[in-house]
Amino acid sequence: MYIVIVGAGDIGTPLIEIATAGGNEVVVIERDKARAESAATRYDCLVMNDDATIKDTLEEAGADRADALISTTEQDATNIMVCLLAQELDIPGVVSVVHDPEHLNVFRQIGVNGMENPQRLIAEYLYRAVKRPSIVNFMRIGEQAEVFEITVGEEAPIAGHTLAEADTEGLIPEETLIVAIDRKDEEPITPRGDTRIEAGDLLVIYSAEGAVPGVTDVFGHYEDHAGSLRNNHQRR
Repeated sequence: MYIVIVGAGDIGTPLIEIATAGGNEVVVIERDKARAESAATRYDCLVMNDDATIKDTLEEAGADRADALISTTEQDATNIMVCLLAQELDIPGVVSVVHDPEHLNVFRQIGVNGMENPQRLIAEYLYRAVKRPSIVNFMRIGEQAEVFEITVGEEAPIAGHTLAEADTEGLIPEETLIVAIDRKDEEPITPRGDTRIEAGDLLVIYSAEGAVPGVTDVFGHYEDHAGSLRNNHQRR
């Protein structure tokens, strides 16, 4: 691919490394001279020390043959301007980092795929690791729903039951789906009604209400309740 990357900062730099290592033709536009020189020294790509909010700059970067543009600057307003120019120049794929979550809708309205700032996502992940220790990985969908991974505990209410049995007995909360099962020494399993859940299974779960204690309890994890009780005790 021919990729234009705008910004060679904390987010842009690892992106440049990944894109160049993947064998893509990469052009970097960076307004800061020191950052531009650093990127030019470290990576096998063309680096332009220029302003990407100027249409001529994008044209000089080869916008007419670019497959994608990714904007990674520290300012949402700058990223929006760059993306609008990229669309005007008919670049097929336009993606941008979004620093303020409240601006995500703005990027959607102009038809740009916006990705929330990875640093904020990392912070949320670390917070979740403390608040919900049973969750291995998670992805938020909308305001409340989540897709997450969780291991089935030895004493989990659902362990030893088929999905059909668990549904009949009301073990699986409403609007909660078991999407996939990763079982040791086996290929990933697509769950069906007669699929039996075993202790030690790593499950991919979709929950409309998120990874709340009422959901994680089913899989034998009660750590969240312990944290809540501890907090209530401290408040008293």
